[in-house]
Amino acid sequence: MEKTVLYNRLKELQDLKYRDMQKKIIPTVNPESIIGVRTPELKTIAKEMLRSGEYAEFLNELPHGYFEENQLHAFIISGMKDYDRCMDELEIFLPYVDNWATCDQMSPKVFKKYREELLAHIKKWISSEKTYTVRFGVGMLMEHFLDDDYDPKYPEMVAGLRSEEYYVNMMIAWYFATALAKQYGSVLPYIEEKRLANWTHNKAIQKSVESSRITEEQKRYLKSLKVAR
Repeated sequence: MEKTVLYNRLKELQDLKYRDMQKKIIPTVNPESIIGVRTPELKTIAKEMLRSGEYAEFLNELPHGYFEENQLHAFIISGMKDYDRCMDELEIFLPYVDNWATCDQMSPKVFKKYREELLAHIKKWISSEKTYTVRFGVGMLMEHFLDDDYDPKYPEMVAGLRSEEYYVNMMIAWYFATALAKQYGSVLPYIEEKRLANWTHNKAIQKSVESSRITEEQKRYLKSLKVAR
């Protein structure tokens, strides 16, 4: 899709109230770069671009000028059916991801079929110096390796991370809250032994207590494990 045509379409879909809300909840993005297009409409455009094959030029136009372009980029990658092409494009794009929304909404469906290959990339991503590359890596470990493919060594990988970045620490907390819901017995020792940084430890407990997947008894016990900051 030609750049001017795409921009005009995004402007036509602009929702000013939604734009103003996004400016508040995505503080790492230049507010002037947010047009204000809702996610379902962006996903529709991404699907159209994938079906038509008219996306290669768009993917090469990095860095993008608008938040919505980054969102489109993430949704196009997420919809790719060829694993190698998807991973190649993802590796190119990840260093340009600059916010939690683009990071968290990018979830390639094809990864479900290539978990062994994916794991090698996750190990590399979580050792990156880039905030949203690390966040994405932890997110993929949470999404794909807490159920049938779970291994106790995976929470060990996340517990070893230390960062000054809020968006990394929040994802670590989210990972452990989800892990407690799915693998409580295996993951609980990380909380009991206070293996996480204090802020992340408490945030993981908070998010666990807010979850409907944790029993009331478990919630009471987890609350007793909070640490003083």
